[in-house]
Amino acid sequence: MAYRSLKHLPIYRKALELCTMSREIASYVTFNKDLMRLCESKSLRDIMANSILTDSILIPQKIAQVEYSNCSNERLETISYINIIIRNINSYCMGLEKHGVKETEYINLLRKEIKSFRKSYKVWKSQHS
Repeated sequence: MAYRSLKHLPIYRKALELCTMSREIASYVTFNKDLMRLCESKSLRDIMANSILTDSILIPQKIAQVEYSNCSNERLETISYINIIIRNINSYCMGLEKHGVKETEYINLLRKEIKSFRKSYKVWKSQHS
């Protein structure tokens, strides 16, 4: 299925929603409220929040890479990489809970968004396999 623009691609829009939610949650759970400086923090919570944010930003980039790639091997590798990113974000959510984030309802919202993204991802993945 050829799309003229990524903004019309449902999986890409879901990835942007996931990215937005990740940014909001990262800013909420961190001790360092400057998201641009999270990578400098020594706090485990900040490191996990930064990882969620970084990984969620990678997803739309990787989707674009798949959509514009002419190489089937590259597409398949990138699709697998997106799956790894999704699992990592789920792991970071669990890590935040274990680290003592009290407001687990926000983490659960992110998990729900990930679950919704994963459904779209499976449909999109089948179109590129």
